[in-house]
Amino acid sequence: MTPRGSPGSATERARLRALGLFGAAMGYLEAVVVVYIRGLLGMGSGDPMPDPDEVMRRFAALPWLVPTEQGREAATLLMIAAVAWLSAPTWRSRLGAFFLVFGTWDIVYYVGLHLHLGWPPSLATKDLLFLLPPGPWWYQPVWLPVAVSVLLIVGGSLLYARGPEPGRRA
Repeated sequence: MTPRGSPGSATERARLRALGLFGAAMGYLEAVVVVYIRGLLGMGSGDPMPDPDEVMRRFAALPWLVPTEQGREAATLLMIAAVAWLSAPTWRSRLGAFFLVFGTWDIVYYVGLHLHLGWPPSLATKDLLFLLPPGPWWYQPVWLPVAVSVLLIVGGSLLYARGPEPGRRA
């Protein structure tokens, strides 16, 4: 692995941009998949998220969908983790990369859904966040994951740019 460059260097900024681009591409891809899932569940483009019981009733009509969706969500997290691992030499910077990509992915996911479906109509709209255990993670307003994602992007960028831990070489 080539050295990362000093914190704040052109190489470092280019890597941060590449991580952000990967996160954006993953977020857009995730939005497209959810557009298809909403279609399978009979949820039109402007339809609000049904209450949690109704969502699970619709999922139950397609028994293969929940485990498939859980596998997709787990695979998405593994891909983000793999890119974070490959992008940095230390745990601190890898964690920063993971946070940066995850935050970007989540925000672009909602932007993609809004572009394709006009959904969510506002940041106050409630959404089903994940189907992974210990969940499903129910019905939170969209502003909550977006706010957490902004913090992840800022914090992740700072962690990533700090370079190696004290006493460690890059």
